[in-house]
Amino acid sequence: MDKNTLIGLLLMGLVIFGFMWLNPAPEEQSQQQTTENATNKSDETIAAAIDTISATEIETIKSIVAQYGKPETTDNGQATALRNSNVELSINPAGILEGKVQMGDTAISVASLCKPADANSRLLHNAAVKELRKAIDNVNKYSEFITFVDGDSTTVKLQNELLAVDLSTKGGAIVRAELKNYTTYSDGKHVPAVLFENNNNAYGFVLNTHTQRFDTHDFYFTPVQENDSTMLMKLEFGKGVYFGIRYTLPANNYLVRMEIVQQNMNTVIPTNIATLDFHWYQKAARHEMGEMFEERNSGIFYKYYGESGDVDNLSETSSKEKSISDKLKWIGYKDQFFSCILIADNYFLGTNNLRSEVIDDDSPYHKNFMKDLWTESSFEYSSANPNPVAFHFFFGPNDYRLLRSYDKLISPDEDLKLTEVIPLGWKMFRWINTGIIIPLFNFLGSLNLNYGIIILLLTILIKLVLFPLTWKSYSSQAKMRVLAPDIKEINDKYPGQENALKRQQKTMELYNRAGANPMSGCLPLLLQMPILIAMFSFFPSCIELRGEPFLWADDLSAPDVIFSWDVHIPFISTFFGNHISLFCLLMTAVNIIYTYINMQSNPSNNTMPGMKWMMYLMPVMFLVFFNNYSAGLSYYYLLSLLITIVQTYAFRYFIKEDKVRAKMAENAKKPKKKSGFMARLEEAQRQQQAMLREQQKRKGR
Repeated sequence: MDKNTLIGLLLMGLVIFGFMWLNPAPEEQSQQQTTENATNKSDETIAAAIDTISATEIETIKSIVAQYGKPETTDNGQATALRNSNVELSINPAGILEGKVQMGDTAISVASLCKPADANSRLLHNAAVKELRKAIDNVNKYSEFITFVDGDSTTVKLQNELLAVDLSTKGGAIVRAELKNYTTYSDGKHVPAVLFENNNNAYGFVLNTHTQRFDTHDFYFTPVQENDSTMLMKLEFGKGVYFGIRYTLPANNYLVRMEIVQQNMNTVIPTNIATLDFHWYQKAARHEMGEMFEERNSGIFYKYYGESGDVDNLSETSSKEKSISDKLKWIGYKDQFFSCILIADNYFLGTNNLRSEVIDDDSPYHKNFMKDLWTESSFEYSSANPNPVAFHFFFGPNDYRLLRSYDKLISPDEDLKLTEVIPLGWKMFRWINTGIIIPLFNFLGSLNLNYGIIILLLTILIKLVLFPLTWKSYSSQAKMRVLAPDIKEINDKYPGQENALKRQQKTMELYNRAGANPMSGCLPLLLQMPILIAMFSFFPSCIELRGEPFLWADDLSAPDVIFSWDVHIPFISTFFGNHISLFCLLMTAVNIIYTYINMQSNPSNNTMPGMKWMMYLMPVMFLVFFNNYSAGLSYYYLLSLLITIVQTYAFRYFIKEDKVRAKMAENAKKPKKKSGFMARLEEAQRQQQAMLREQQKRKGR
């Protein structure tokens, strides 16, 4: 092979290699084409993912700004501006839409949102477009109220010597209420008495149109200080249109006057809208040392409209809801010693939806017992009326005299019956508390004595009033002691169950001859029972005892705990609690002593061994029952028992049995006319004896 041939072959190889290098294989060509196509498609996707505001949307935004914006003076003349959250829009004097969307630290103009952005800023660009459209949607939703959707949540204060309330610009509502002269028990210490705070109280008025509902709780109000005692929370629409809630807190008062005030609202709310809806929520938290009574006495109370309207309430111990179609005068959220009551100048329209929901959590050893309280109602309303609705808010103590005075102060023509929120017992016992006990207790309280001494004086006075009945009861017991040997003789002469009727008949004959009546000792005790039951309701509800110390008790309205434990004992912890109250323990011990003395002085009980053990069991049951009650109540019963024991020995000293026996012997010589009771009793005995003889005859057959 010559030189030229070699050169030719070499050149041919170079040509083939170059051709292959410049033209890849089909597989490689396909892969390269796929890569190029994917790159082109990604570029198209990026371009398509960049959102923009269309010309049609610009015209829509411009018309919304013109309709709902507010006039604003600029360097170039009069403009119309609309601000909502992160969006600022305006129509300049030349009629051109301007504005920006604030995205963090970056402000993006509306003009730039009308054209695509580069790939590096597309995410921020798209987020701004979305924010602008969201703002426009809010305008369509809230229409004239759009300027009140965003703002700063701050509070302003109204206060007097007794009460301080915080008003929030968010919702224009009272969000905190503090009673200056009271404290509450929290986390083992006493703190200022704050009825609610931290969003635990929320309410709002709902303005309706034919297609929309505007809740004032969603809006930011502007506070306007009208004077030292009055604050107006205002929604200013411009052009002489506004809606507001005016609050007035007079001096030395627990009443906050709340009024709806408005001007030219008929340009916003149609005049044919006749109702204003209302909703109110509150979380009732724990305030007291004594848990049981606070749990039992926290709930929703309400009064039906009209002079004869009754006060009613939802269940205080379980979750409950109720729909009331009748008109209501007031609705109140109350606990053991404090209440928040909303009293309408006119009335709440039906349907009124009330709901109380019990929240029971935390550990089983100490329940964090709370309640969610809800109200939904409505009022008569006219957008053309400058003052369509007005109320009084009561934030204060459940003090009988105070609430009674507000009855006439708020509504001279109608008894509001606000005192019904205080649990003073059933109607048949309540009048004893309201007519006798409370006036007497208030009189003693005016002496500026320690309340332990006041309870002692009150107990002595009650015992003096009941003295004639007590004397009658002990006189009857003295007669029964004198007749004890004769009764024993009758029992020995007629033993056994078969002689029970005969034994009873002879005993009644003995009572009749001696002029004794076994019922005369029981009747005076029964007449004293209403006062004992009334006091049972009075002391746990007496706010004057709240926080008052006496001896070892720190608070006479709560149990006087001397020993407690954390271990949960089933059944015992539920009813007895995880503590021991000393006044209750002393009351139980004295009650057992009194039972022993009473059993010794009443021989008829010795014939019934079962009754004897029952009498001793009752004080132990009282220990379980009263251990969670207020120290004031146990202290009162302790004093009452001690005075009763002293009376027992005093009566024994003054009522001589030999004189009683002589008197009874003298009575036995006189002809006796049977009383109606004795005649009926003997007739019942004869009928019973006849039935017994008939039964014996049948058995003999």
